[in-house]
Amino acid sequence: MSAYCGKYKDELIKNAAYIGTPGKGILAADESTGTIGKRLSSINVENIEENRRALRELLFCCPGALQYISGVILFEETLYQKTKDGKPFVDVLNEGGVLPGIKVDKGTIEVAGTDKETTTQGHDDLGKRCAKYYEAGARFAKWRAVLKIGPNEPSQLAIDLNAQGLARYAIICQENGLVPIVEPEILIDGPHDIERCAYVTEVVLAACYKALNEHHVLLEGTLLKPNMVTPGSDSKKVTPEVIAEYTASTLKAWAGKEENVEKARAAFLARCKANSEATLGTYKGDAAAGEGVSESLHVKDYKY
Repeated sequence: MSAYCGKYKDELIKNAAYIGTPGKGILAADESTGTIGKRLSSINVENIEENRRALRELLFCCPGALQYISGVILFEETLYQKTKDGKPFVDVLNEGGVLPGIKVDKGTIEVAGTDKETTTQGHDDLGKRCAKYYEAGARFAKWRAVLKIGPNEPSQLAIDLNAQGLARYAIICQENGLVPIVEPEILIDGPHDIERCAYVTEVVLAACYKALNEHHVLLEGTLLKPNMVTPGSDSKKVTPEVIAEYTASTLKAWAGKEENVEKARAAFLARCKANSEATLGTYKGDAAAGEGVSESLHVKDYKY
């Protein structure tokens, strides 16, 4: 059997290519209610739906920002939310030339018989959910598999389970019109050096593409989100860290106050423009200043 060639084939290829448009990037706005709550609490803002909606509106309705964005990954709640004037966020994004996407995994669970290695869950009703999300306007999806580097990790079992899980997710998405982002993330946690990270990344990516082929996934209708190959967070750094803290700087500027919306949008627009320039190799570092820019969003052993 060849790769997927169903009714969405041409649309999948077109949308995958569009998301990869040079000079544009993907905005990850898919934090779970719990995760965004931690971000909001850092600026003393209550984690209620209206405040979460207001933050999304701040980002999606920022004048001039959407020209630098090809896709936005949404949390399920956000897919159905509207601006304060009653316009669905999906319509705002589409009119701005941005494809809406959706996080579809349901988090990780530990793999029995391993040292706290994980696999990702959410396959059981994935087909029905993907069909529903497509009808609501989503055109791509995200699924995060997580592996860690340790003395004996990642194990072959964890690699195989996560590769197969990503492939199952990918073909289910394609059968329902969604471009799957394939994300095998190797956590930065640990004392490993950059050579160890490079080796593990190569092994994991090879396993993932073997599984994608076995499941007849249309590769031209997928996107790969690989981890950066870096030393572990507890290892000696080989170069100075350069981290674009989009969310941190925007949150600091907003602080949950209506009067700060324009200030926050200016900070967000600067990050979007910097990301666009970086993808084209023209970034000069002029967006490095700003409140919250130097703060890291790294969370050890991060879970949704």
